[in-house]
Amino acid sequence: MTQPSTDVQRLTGAEIIAEYLVRSGVTHAAGIPGHGVWTLTDVLLDRPEIQTVQVMHEQSAVHLADGFYRASGRPMLAFTSIGPGATNTVIGMATAYVDSTAVALFTGSTHTYMRGHGVLQELERRHHADNPRIFEPVVKEWWQPSRVDDLPFMLHRAWNAMTSGRPGPILMDVPMDVQAAVADVRIPDPEQREARGRPRPDATDVERAARLLAGAKRPVIVAGGGVISAEATAELRALAERLGAPVVTTWNGKGAIDETHPLAGQTIGDTGSTIGNELAANADVLLSVGNRFVDWSASSWRKGVTFAIPPTKLIQLEIDEREIGKNYDVAVPLVGDARAGLADLLEALGRGEPSTSYGDEIARLRASWEEQIEVKSGSDASPMTMARAVREIQAATRPDAVVVTGAGLPQGMVKQRWVTREPRTHITSGGFSTMGFTLPAAMGAQLAKPEAQVLAICGDGDFLQTMQELSAAAMLGSRVCTVVLDNQGWISIKGGQQHHFGRTALTDFTRNGAPYSPDFAAIARAFDIHAEFADAPADVRPAVERALASGGPSLVHVKVDRDLAVAGPDKTGWWDVPVPEGRPVYDEQLVGRAEEQHR
Repeated sequence: MTQPSTDVQRLTGAEIIAEYLVRSGVTHAAGIPGHGVWTLTDVLLDRPEIQTVQVMHEQSAVHLADGFYRASGRPMLAFTSIGPGATNTVIGMATAYVDSTAVALFTGSTHTYMRGHGVLQELERRHHADNPRIFEPVVKEWWQPSRVDDLPFMLHRAWNAMTSGRPGPILMDVPMDVQAAVADVRIPDPEQREARGRPRPDATDVERAARLLAGAKRPVIVAGGGVISAEATAELRALAERLGAPVVTTWNGKGAIDETHPLAGQTIGDTGSTIGNELAANADVLLSVGNRFVDWSASSWRKGVTFAIPPTKLIQLEIDEREIGKNYDVAVPLVGDARAGLADLLEALGRGEPSTSYGDEIARLRASWEEQIEVKSGSDASPMTMARAVREIQAATRPDAVVVTGAGLPQGMVKQRWVTREPRTHITSGGFSTMGFTLPAAMGAQLAKPEAQVLAICGDGDFLQTMQELSAAAMLGSRVCTVVLDNQGWISIKGGQQHHFGRTALTDFTRNGAPYSPDFAAIARAFDIHAEFADAPADVRPAVERALASGGPSLVHVKVDRDLAVAGPDKTGWWDVPVPEGRPVYDEQLVGRAEEQHR
């Protein structure tokens, strides 16, 4: 990081922004250089500390920055022009907002002296320079300065909002004349202006929680994405071992504990594991850390499927007080940072042997789950199961490989089957479940971890939404291995339609009545990218190994079974999807809804 200066400097607005980014340790920026950001991109040419990455779609710039943060814990910059360039990023910002990841988005804006006149790409019929209002539901805060000397104040406020407390994306919508104008300014020192502490829960509440955990017979810890963003995995493991409590994880919490650890209870929710759901549902005391209790991880709050609160007593450790008690009654609220809160709980419990011991039961449940998933994961059928493909892909990787998934069956299959050993090595668009996330987010993860093996595992539908980023990967030389699990359709959606409605609509990719998919390997070769094709289980591992060894971007096209009976992950929980009366599961849905505990 460049040593900050306290001297007044005469700088343009874009130079102020670039200087603050460098001082804050930003090393990468990604976007498309439309006219709204010409001044900024011109300035970045003179800042070798920041590597600028081209993408082919603005959505991908934000996904790339999102993946970079999830893999490293460090923000990077996404930038776009005014108008459609800016609005193209909304889906990426919403993904980051729902999953609480820090992304800084810079968009160009109308010149202050032309606001409201309808310049090219301005939205102005209700409010002049109105583009940022589109982002209000999907950012923590947004700024639109009117003067160049406002920028230093705006920047440290933006960085505080983005990185403190519960992380999240922020928007800086900077008028083109403010980028170009000059002012005498003093750039704030991030060390003196940014909020970098770890707020601790109330000490009395910590003592209450410790007493409740010490007296529990069947304690269970639920680890969400907040454990990983707070760098709290060591404290989590230590607390679990002190209590003898299994750790179950949400989608974004996967990696909070090494999944080979004896206390790893695997994942929870609708497409979680049987071991995770059973352990959580039968806990007498539940410690939730950085977890929102969303429907997908809580089986739509149906009692006894994933959770039963009450009678289970809930201790909720959460940085955002708005999440405390939102969906379940709380016995002890702990408002604070996950790492600090877990450390305080450990201290309050003191040294000693685990107060509970049901390790044999945990081992039995794990063995039962492994036996269940072996049916699909060990299958030699042709066409191959997606579960077998995922097993073969992982067999080709190192234990610290980073795997990235977006929406669809591969997301759930990797959640269930991929054995995650370290934090920040499982990255997924969990809460927003965004299609098109996978490839650009994997490129961001590879930038953050240049020596790591990074795999983008996506379905053909997901891949087709941002496939153009193969061009960006080729230009960048990004060593991401994209694995397209091709089942010729939106088969995750098809399965849901079939189950809930008894028929399907618009989910199969067909041509002349037959299943259709392009030759993805040929497409990759057209981008001058190493490509492989595999349609038998024995072909997958060597194909992925060759792809990873190619030294650049690569793609492996894997044909998988599209039969709904074997195509997807095992269904272990429950999901509330309203259906009209007379559909196959209407009565079943009413029964389940009556047992939900969130109201």
